[in-house]
Amino acid sequence: MSCFLLFAGLQKNKYINLMAVLVYIPLKMWQEIAKYGRKLVEHGLVESNFGNISIRAGNRMLITRTGAALDEITENGVVEVDIQDTSSLDIIASSEAVVHREIYRQTSALAIIHAHSAYSVVESLLAGPEGKIMPVDSEGLYFLGEIPVVGGGIGSRELAENLANALSRYRGAIVYSHGTFAIGRTLGDAYVITTQLEHSCKVKYLYDRAAAEKNKHTKRTLV
Repeated sequence: MSCFLLFAGLQKNKYINLMAVLVYIPLKMWQEIAKYGRKLVEHGLVESNFGNISIRAGNRMLITRTGAALDEITENGVVEVDIQDTSSLDIIASSEAVVHREIYRQTSALAIIHAHSAYSVVESLLAGPEGKIMPVDSEGLYFLGEIPVVGGGIGSRELAENLANALSRYRGAIVYSHGTFAIGRTLGDAYVITTQLEHSCKVKYLYDRAAAEKNKHTKRTLV
């Protein structure tokens, strides 16, 4: 079990008393991050040293460190930072910490997964930075509806605002030419959305390709 010190200043009779309160973060939290980090890599949804994961804990979040290998996460592979304000620990947190912060500020999410899934990236390139992807598979239509594609530089305020806006209305979105962001009440929820985003994009890509080949064949036959 890890912990951090939260110092609260109390002023009384012109004296300032500092109280140190130990707030414990259960071991289970970073272990959950490690579990889903491994699943993401094992199922080809992200390369080991890319992507990031976070869990909200009150007004703070536990997020993977910059450059952390998602399939090798230990307690030292995550960092705890404030959600409302920037932190001196941001320098070692994921470069997307600003994005996770804004999503937590503007949505009811308690967990976020960012992956670099190949078919999702390809479909985002085809749709454009402000486009929409419409799944052709029944599960995608049911669980996702349309999939928004948003623009913005990696770890930028623009991306943070665009994603937070999209995820206030959808459970998953794709950053143009970059990858997926999925939210949930748990990491399990966010992981399911991540897999569904990639599955729907894969099916759409293969369907569109097969349909194009079929049309070519039909035209040749008619000629």
